[in-house]
Amino acid sequence: MEKALIEFSAGKVTQPVRSVIKVDVAAATGFLGLMPAHAPDGLGLKAVTFYPSNAERGIPTHMATIFLVDPDTGTPLAIMDGRLITEMRTAAASAAATKLLAPTDAKILAILGSGVQARSHVDALRLVRQFGEIRVWSPTKEHAEQFAKQIGGKAMSAEEAVRGADVIVTTTNSKTPVLKGAWIKTGSHVNAIGACRPDWRELDDEAMSNVVFVDSREGALKESGDVILAGAKIYAELGEALAGKVPSRASETTIFKSLGMAVEDIAAAVLVYRAATATQYAH
Repeated sequence: MEKALIEFSAGKVTQPVRSVIKVDVAAATGFLGLMPAHAPDGLGLKAVTFYPSNAERGIPTHMATIFLVDPDTGTPLAIMDGRLITEMRTAAASAAATKLLAPTDAKILAILGSGVQARSHVDALRLVRQFGEIRVWSPTKEHAEQFAKQIGGKAMSAEEAVRGADVIVTTTNSKTPVLKGAWIKTGSHVNAIGACRPDWRELDDEAMSNVVFVDSREGALKESGDVILAGAKIYAELGEALAGKVPSRASETTIFKSLGMAVEDIAAAVLVYRAATATQYAH
């Protein structure tokens, strides 16, 4: 993900902003997003659906398919399930941000949310920081308690979870702020994952007044309600900071507003494809 983000910010990736159509049917409201990219490592497309009401049905809110193509000939190489890839690459991008921007001695992790992204973030962030305490809040109390038990954390209110935390992750389907800037400890780092529509929020204006990093400026200015509605100033793309082109400002309070990009999916899908075909040839 570090390599993919650096290449994107260096202009080495062709990637239009995600094309999204809204689906209004009797049973639910959902979204279909199409995400193509051509990166130095590969060429392909992800089709992703987002149906928030699926949570009540006990099925994933996000489902995806990735189509990988040979850049030299246009020959289809693989079609693969993209749900797990989406979970892992999103958390891996946050881990890259956390590794760069969070306090090196970070001990307390706060997770707002209890779904698949909450779980994948705990797994990924543990690879870059040693947390002694994990705090959990979720809109549904029993979900928070269940998730906290699974990861060895503790369920509590959103404010209690965030106050004093070194790293904070927001992974909710909320359309209104769940994280208030007044709660955030100076010098901490926030990975903001939800609120992927221009009129949805997870963070309030005060939270968004900190040092804001995005995966894509163009994407954030079109899709991120947190950025658009707060009138937030984007300091840099994460790839620029990872490449050392701008100071990381890691001693300040930092926000990584992650919307997810096709280049991340292609990078992950290429790893899967290479591993699968290497095994195939080995047999």
